[in-house]
Amino acid sequence: MNLTMNAESKQAKVLNALQADKKGLTAKQIEARFGGNATATVSALRFKGFPVYANEHTDTKGRTKTFFRVGAPSRAVIAAGYRALANA
Repeated sequence: MNLTMNAESKQAKVLNALQADKKGLTAKQIEARFGGNATATVSALRFKGFPVYANEHTDTKGRTKTFFRVGAPSRAVIAAGYRALANA
């Protein structure tokens, strides 16, 4: 992906980590590695146009964790974005 931000910024570091880890990272892992509020950082990346998805996983004991990962947007998501831009 084309980074349009400072390569040393926290957002760039989080984005690189999300791209490197196929399973994704939890909010706790992001906050431990990079500090700050993980959900705010993920939201900022989304507003910049990066497709960051939240996947939930429940283990055998019923504990649920949310993993953030970078993926490819579906055609429906892209079409919805173009429709939103056309109506703006």
